Amino acid sequence: MDLFEYQARDLFEKHGVPVLGGIVATTPEEARAAAEQLLGDSGGVVVVKAQVKIGGRGKAGGVKVAKSAQEAADRASEILGMDIKGHTVHRVMIAAGADIAEEYYFSVLLDRSERRYLAMASVEGGMEIEELAVERPEALARVPVDPQVGIDQAKADEIVAAAGFAPDVAPKVAAAIQKLWTVYREEDATLVEVNPLVKTGAGDVVALDGKVTLDANADFRHPDHAELEDKAAADPLEAKAKAAGLNYVKLDGEVGIIGNGAGLVMSTLDVVAYAGEAHGGVKPANFLDIGGGASAAVMSAGLDVILNDPQVKSVFVNVFGGITACDEVARGIVQALEILGDKENKPLVVRLDGNAVEEGRAILAEAAHPLVTVVDTMDGAADKAAELANS
Repeated sequence: MDLFEYQARDLFEKHGVPVLGGIVATTPEEARAAAEQLLGDSGGVVVVKAQVKIGGRGKAGGVKVAKSAQEAADRASEILGMDIKGHTVHRVMIAAGADIAEEYYFSVLLDRSERRYLAMASVEGGMEIEELAVERPEALARVPVDPQVGIDQAKADEIVAAAGFAPDVAPKVAAAIQKLWTVYREEDATLVEVNPLVKTGAGDVVALDGKVTLDANADFRHPDHAELEDKAAADPLEAKAKAAGLNYVKLDGEVGIIGNGAGLVMSTLDVVAYAGEAHGGVKPANFLDIGGGASAAVMSAGLDVILNDPQVKSVFVNVFGGITACDEVARGIVQALEILGDKENKPLVVRLDGNAVEEGRAILAEAAHPLVTVVDTMDGAADKAAELANS
């Protein structure tokens, strides 16, 4: 889950990262009130910053300086409703101004290919960090981080030295890096990024911007993270699936997919995409893993989500019976169709294999639902589902 900047700022403050004041606003009036509160402690300057989960806000006109409360309200009025790379601005953050002497960059992220964390730092921060990484990669220090150790004092000093921070600021940057590591560790993040991390005229090191991505797999450890979710922007089908405890991702296709096990579902997406090339180019409509529990309730919840996708023209249920036998899966499908009733109005292709497969196929044959087609092979079932979607 990606956070808005104001949410990242609040997490930084929670864990002791040096930040400046910031108040979120959804109307010009709220922006004016926030500016009135912050102007006295920020040298008479505030910054009105669009809150969208995309980079390039400054270049798009989504970051503006204001020197009065009325000016902050005016700038907020200009920014609210703005489209930034396909993201509509629904809120702004009124941030305290800063006397910036130098801008730096720091991030720590999950390096999946190396199965460890990676810290990156540069003494040249700001909006052009992406260009810097491409044009002058030597200016961006990349330091591996052992997950068992994390960023302690020694590692923070190594990062600071690799990036070439000046001796007068290095200790303060190292201290800020350790606190940012605390955010990463304690909040179960996969990315914590600050651009810019600045040195002020007074010599303080402050995080002026923040980007944080939280690992949804750790949600069970963080019930408070539910409050950070942008429910208004969430795909309604994905939200419905999440509420039902389903592992679902919406895709742009016509064949709904249900399977048990992430590996099997991923393979199913591939075979459906391949089969679809011969049937008008139809594609998978979703990823839906029901795991090991193919009960009637789970199957019904999964089908209900998929059938509510107007793009779906057919559904492919691909199950390999293991701990959950195929006869149990078949009963779950039959009962789910009974539960859904008239909602089940799209053709359903079922492929069963593995434990108790013959019993499962017999149960579906006896039920003889008019919209259900049983196919023995995965490739054959994918082809049938694609054909039905195309017709």
